[in-house]
Amino acid sequence: MTVLLRARATLLALALAATPLLLADCAGHKKDEYVEKPVDQLYNEAMDALEQRDYEKATKDFDEVDRQHPNSPWATKAQLMSAYSQYEGDKQDEAVAALDRFIQLHPGYKDIAYAYYLKALCYYEQIADVQRDQKITEEAQTALLEVVTRFPATKYARDAQFKLDLVHDHLAGREMSIGRFYQFRKQYVAAINRYLTVITKYQTTNQVPEALERLVECYETLGLGEEGRKWAAYLGYNYPGDRWYADSYELVKSLPGGQSVAAAPPPGPAPAQPAASGGGWFGWLDHLW
Repeated sequence: MTVLLRARATLLALALAATPLLLADCAGHKKDEYVEKPVDQLYNEAMDALEQRDYEKATKDFDEVDRQHPNSPWATKAQLMSAYSQYEGDKQDEAVAALDRFIQLHPGYKDIAYAYYLKALCYYEQIADVQRDQKITEEAQTALLEVVTRFPATKYARDAQFKLDLVHDHLAGREMSIGRFYQFRKQYVAAINRYLTVITKYQTTNQVPEALERLVECYETLGLGEEGRKWAAYLGYNYPGDRWYADSYELVKSLPGGQSVAAAPPPGPAPAQPAASGGGWFGWLDHLW
């Protein structure tokens, strides 16, 4: 009986000793208490955190504006600023999700163009190396194009168009990289398909001259000299001073009839420079295919 009482006393002492530790642990994990504040105070605190580059706190404070004062005009602006804080904090995925919600809830908001633009930036700044998967690049292209088409008269559309041109060049570079890989592996048909994609889908990029010259190489290797001469003539007509034309000229002039074709422009009213809009500048080649 005495032994049993001593055991119980020991267990009780251990339990009492552990109680402060448990209380301290609970206190350490206690959630932030809800403290109601005026809307202007909350918003100013969020802006202060943003200026100090404490993006996590800024996001939290902007969210608090919306939580405590959902019917205030500041709440809508705070939702957009919360997404901006996430973007600045390199949390692009979270920012995109927040912007999608904002666009869905406030399609007529006075700064809705900026919401679309910021979403496009979130994708644009994640564009990976040309050798990697280009899903993000394609999403950036879609988002930037949406800004250009929805809000053509805004300053966001002008910058989006500039970035869209860079995205197109990036995607064209990806196609060229794959085409070169196929060509190196002597899979010429697959390579030709990639080069044709560049000159038809990304015809305003600086990848086009090389794509044309590579087509000449592939067709010449396949023994299709006539087809190669057509592409060389087109390259020479539109890019007469480009180094890729010099390479194609050297290649084509060694073929039967190559000198005369390479020296003269191809038939048809091909413009000297790409058209800015419309059907593009490859329509005149339809009769060659």
